[in-house]
Amino acid sequence: MEITFFQGLWFLLIFVLIAGYFVLDGFDLGAGVLYPFVAKNDRDKAIVRRSIGPVWDGNEVWLLTAGGALFAAFPAAYATTFSGFYLAVMLVLFGLIVRAVSLEYRGHDPQWGKVWDGCFTVGSLLPALLLGVAVGNIYAGIPMDANGDYAGIPLLGLITPFTLLCGLLGLAMFLAQGATWLSLKAPKPSDLQARAAKLRLPLQVVALVLFAAVSVYGHFIIQPAMDPALGALRWVFAILVLGGIGASIFFALKKNCDLGAFLAQSVSAAMLVGLLAASMFPNLVVASADSVGPAITAMSAASSELSLMWMTGITCVGLPLVLAYHVIIYRTFRGRVTEEDLAHY
Repeated sequence: MEITFFQGLWFLLIFVLIAGYFVLDGFDLGAGVLYPFVAKNDRDKAIVRRSIGPVWDGNEVWLLTAGGALFAAFPAAYATTFSGFYLAVMLVLFGLIVRAVSLEYRGHDPQWGKVWDGCFTVGSLLPALLLGVAVGNIYAGIPMDANGDYAGIPLLGLITPFTLLCGLLGLAMFLAQGATWLSLKAPKPSDLQARAAKLRLPLQVVALVLFAAVSVYGHFIIQPAMDPALGALRWVFAILVLGGIGASIFFALKKNCDLGAFLAQSVSAAMLVGLLAASMFPNLVVASADSVGPAITAMSAASSELSLMWMTGITCVGLPLVLAYHVIIYRTFRGRVTEEDLAHY
């Protein structure tokens, strides 16, 4: 079965939405995980919360949109992943909810400050780690029955050495993005900015090592079936991931290049998702070797061409509005955090 134009387009758009989430929510999840390590007093903590306060909710829209788009464009893939990964998905949602509540309550409820601080960190850590584990599973393959339903052990069955490596890679990328974001937004000079800037290099090196480990493990041990026509594209994405991390390290070592370090790290995160898409195409969920059912592809899981066509039209209207919102919000809250910005945090 050959893939149609709209099926290929929506395969691409799903991964574009995932890349948008990985880049935009990646830095504020990373900042949340780094929160207890870089913020040593109430003022530092308020600065960290304020640095992501105006943008975190808009960033999470990309995850919701990716899930909604998967449901509408490829309902069979949505059903398998969201039912098979149910406990993991609930932990991610629990983390995001607790994180949102702690961000809103922390500045107005100082008596419970330590509790809200802990919730903020844990609520950031769970999605940052588990999203990578989920990606590792759909890439390496999961056991499915003849109906395409997940047939493995809930939650614990999703954790293997490879998927754990993928989770750690995602976490390391988020942490590196969080460190570059905090060094960009924290007042300069300040101890908070210095601590965040100092963490950039080791976190980027860890991300680089984990990327190499995942690549070697995936290529030589998992050995997934990949479209040979996209071989050159996969090399391009891999080089861009390495180049982005390398450029981010270069900028991190120079003075007054905080923006360059953040942008380069963001490019590497987006290219990592591009590499995943090029490696999986046209599969949306890979079936493991012991699986009874076949892999779920863009062709087998897609909605009707009419549905995909209408979705494309709606996207042509909605996506520019979302992008315009992000341009406005980031432009409005550009620059480093000041004392006046901390009133509600």
